[in-house]
Amino acid sequence: MKEMVKRFLKDEEGATMVEYGLMVALIAIALIGTITLLKGGLDTVFKRANTELTSANGGGGGTTPQ
Repeated sequence: MKEMVKRFLKDEEGATMVEYGLMVALIAIALIGTITLLKGGLDTVFKRANTELTSANGGGGGTTPQ
């Protein structure tokens, strides 16, 4: 029994998984924060691109000419 406890205390596999989990969580938080900050700017860029493409298409409501 004493040997099992020693092996359990020396086993670092669980600690590694916890560290990886923390890294993934921190990366996810950073990505969410970045996307939240950029959301307004990206929305403007995509709306402008949509307007330009619609104008280039002749303003036909986005239908494809046949």
